[in-house]
Amino acid sequence: MKKTIIILLIPIAIIIFSTCGLLITKNTTIRQIKQENRQYEYYLGKTILGTDITSIINKAIDQNEKNKIPKDEKGYYIENDEDSIKIEIEMITIEKTYPMEEFYKNDMTNFVENFNLIQFKCTNIEYHKKTGKISKITFKQMEY
Repeated sequence: MKKTIIILLIPIAIIIFSTCGLLITKNTTIRQIKQENRQYEYYLGKTILGTDITSIINKAIDQNEKNKIPKDEKGYYIENDEDSIKIEIEMITIEKTYPMEEFYKNDMTNFVENFNLIQFKCTNIEYHKKTGKISKITFKQMEY
């Protein structure tokens, strides 16, 4: 009788511990995603300077490199529906939208020299449907 009870309890214990482990892992992942997203969501609707844009671009480039996001032939990161991040900057002086790679390729110091005191506003944030991580952030130049 004792053997039968032990034989029945072992699989039940394994199922309970496995389920608890999965829930803990899922909660940890969700917490990490929220923490990563907050770094960028902070800027939504806020006006910041060009120097802050360079920091955000550098952070996004670093994150893409860390996540081994591939690039296309132009050197632009390819969206992967999981953890790639793109930043677009709408320039009102030129009436054109530029991807972050354009500024990064042409040396960020040039961007800082020309736009360090220009104000930009974070107008949009998009998320990956699969993971809930931020996929795209849009900044718009507010003044000349």
